[in-house]
Amino acid sequence: MKVCFINPPFKPEYGKFSRESRSPSIGHSGVLYYPLWLIYAACVAEKNGFEVVFIDAPAKQLNNEQTLERVKNEAADAKLFVFDTSTPSIYSDVDFAGAIKEKYPDSFTMLVGTHPSATAEETMGISQKIDGLARHEYDYIVRDTAIALRDGTDLSTVMGLTWRNDGQVIHNPDAEHITDLDEIPYAADFIKRHLTVTDYVFPAAAFPAIQIFTGRGCPAQCNFCVYPQTLHGHKYRLRSPENVIGEIEYIIKNFPDVKEIVFEDDTFTINKKRVTEICNLMLERKIKIRWLCNARVNLDYETMCLMKKAGCHLIIPGIESVNQEILNNIHKGTTVEQIEKYVENARKAGLMIHACYMVGNQGETRETMEATLAAAMRFKTDTAQFFPLIPYPGTGAYNWAKSNGYINGKYDEYIHEDGTLNCIINTPELSAQELVDFCQYARKKYYLRPWYIGHRIVRGLRDPEDLKRSFKAFGKLKETLFK
Repeated sequence: MKVCFINPPFKPEYGKFSRESRSPSIGHSGVLYYPLWLIYAACVAEKNGFEVVFIDAPAKQLNNEQTLERVKNEAADAKLFVFDTSTPSIYSDVDFAGAIKEKYPDSFTMLVGTHPSATAEETMGISQKIDGLARHEYDYIVRDTAIALRDGTDLSTVMGLTWRNDGQVIHNPDAEHITDLDEIPYAADFIKRHLTVTDYVFPAAAFPAIQIFTGRGCPAQCNFCVYPQTLHGHKYRLRSPENVIGEIEYIIKNFPDVKEIVFEDDTFTINKKRVTEICNLMLERKIKIRWLCNARVNLDYETMCLMKKAGCHLIIPGIESVNQEILNNIHKGTTVEQIEKYVENARKAGLMIHACYMVGNQGETRETMEATLAAAMRFKTDTAQFFPLIPYPGTGAYNWAKSNGYINGKYDEYIHEDGTLNCIINTPELSAQELVDFCQYARKKYYLRPWYIGHRIVRGLRDPEDLKRSFKAFGKLKETLFK
């Protein structure tokens, strides 16, 4: 039986829509994440004997007609169609799935992702042409649905599935989270056979890069972060160090042009013992490849030094704010003192930092935003991003904003007409426009200062890959910086 996985088209006339980014949009920097969660589900389906067709429409900037033509040529006989989704694109995603249902009425149309996980009943109500959706972590839900369709067994046995039975929406009990992640095949192997690495861009990494996950879930309780709250939960489940190293070695052997690996775990460094084991294995096996990761601000200097020795060149912390009250309000679980020490230690360890700042959270004022920008200027990290809070359904931040009347709840307003991020939150202290204007001001002030320009030139002379990355990023950002 054939299963077709589709990352649907959305606004291809404006660029590549990065559906799996934590804030799905068409990014000014040209970013396009690999649709990794869809990839992992396809890996599991393949492993269980199903023939898989994988169509990533945004990667090729396919429109609806072009994507439907690929389906006609490659998957007209598929019995199960699995569609990735996002909050900003949800109505378009449902429409596209409906078009597939019209053409192939005997197939089962299934939505996956953060949005249907958080709004199952509502999403099923958008269109009768949606046969079902997977709630939360969906690799095994897709597998079990495919098995049930193949064998003609009752869909009520598929844990985690929401489906339609004689016009009634049925929510089966939740599925358990996957505990043995080593059972899931390498994403890199699937990418090698089905995708093109040069279609994907992670601006903080050398190009081309491959993204992988070494674990799922995040023990942190940040109220704005959508993946732990809607898909994977707060328990950090781990692939074994040997399994991770195996995939790294596979990448080096099979992707000679790939210059960097991106560990996309929400917080790769949360388990110091495991990070140490992975780094030591890389050193023991003389593995030579650049890598970067998301790294929480409680990361210690000793581990930073080991990571640097093992090939890590950049870490990405979610700093968000330097106001402790705001950090407490968003359940960040970090302190301003930790942030200060982290930046100091990373500099000593020789690690670059891409710092992430967020404005518009509970307690934000013009003064707290200015204080965060002042700290960002003082930290002098290699790169920085400034974004307004984007509250997604299923998160604590969404519940806070919605219950206080700070957002209108219209999903198609999460992005502008051209697919770029829109700010939808208006608090009594700050309007959406003020938040957008401040982020634009902060980017200009950060990047267009003599120190920063000189810093990038000096670093680029030492590291040609970084120089290429800087030129590429500047080319993408110049329109917004000089707007």
